[in-house]
Amino acid sequence: MTRLLTRSHLGALWEPPACIAALRAGFLAVGAEVAIPGQRVRTDLPFPGTATALLPGLLPGIEAYTVKVNAKFPDARPALRGVLCLHSGVDGELLALLDSATVTAWRTGLAAALGTHALAGPAEGAVVGVIGAGAQAELTVRGLGALRSYGELLVHDTDVDRAAAFALRHGGRVLGSAKEIASAADIVLLATWSRTPLLSLADTGEGQHLTSLGADEPGKRELAADLLDAALVVVDDRQLVESVGALTPTDIDTTLGDVLRGDHPGRTDTVARSVYAPVGLPWQDLALAWLAYERAERDGVGRQVDLLG
Repeated sequence: MTRLLTRSHLGALWEPPACIAALRAGFLAVGAEVAIPGQRVRTDLPFPGTATALLPGLLPGIEAYTVKVNAKFPDARPALRGVLCLHSGVDGELLALLDSATVTAWRTGLAAALGTHALAGPAEGAVVGVIGAGAQAELTVRGLGALRSYGELLVHDTDVDRAAAFALRHGGRVLGSAKEIASAADIVLLATWSRTPLLSLADTGEGQHLTSLGADEPGKRELAADLLDAALVVVDDRQLVESVGALTPTDIDTTLGDVLRGDHPGRTDTVARSVYAPVGLPWQDLALAWLAYERAERDGVGRQVDLLG
């Protein structure tokens, strides 16, 4: 039997602290050398969108794996749609089908919150700025709030109504441009589709941390080359980031796993800039899918279907 888990089911099964704990454990468990590295396969479509597959999602200690297939249509709402397949590692049985847009938003946003917390400066009174007020930024802010307290929240989005709604939900205020956000915030979270850098070195300040979620496809870049050259740049996986092509090997200093495990000190200079630029990893899909599946099995959440019947 296969368990179907929709967005509403997943929202009821997860809360940020438990998901962050699962992601942290994954970063600690997955070292630089992985026996079967994750792959990201992407193709353009003869429509205004792209198709992406992430596989296999694997983690030590979990006898299961994931395969995720997404369609990305930037002008649609939601912009990402698809399905995540959770398979048994024993016999390949399809254990669950999950809404991939929800999985992607939660694992991307909460992993970004974890990276931001690990690299940013002291939490006391830090101003957080959001550029791009979509689903991933929503989960990043929620996750960051579970990890630390912070000061004012500032929001910018090209969709003014969306920015206003985001600010209302989180008790923040709206600013008119990305550069205004960068000039006022200690921590900057970027989650856009931009293919033109939104911020350069001159737009940022000493000691600032920036998390960029828009470096997950060739041609997408939210931060200019001079800013990346000047900052400590941390990614989630060197090989996958390089294969995607949004960053070059010379841009990358270390990985978040190395920082969390203590193999790299992270940012040690309080006036230095830091950047976290993840692409999202298949094992992160498994970490949250397995958490949802175990809880759904325990609590009887979701619909069970026999796809072979």
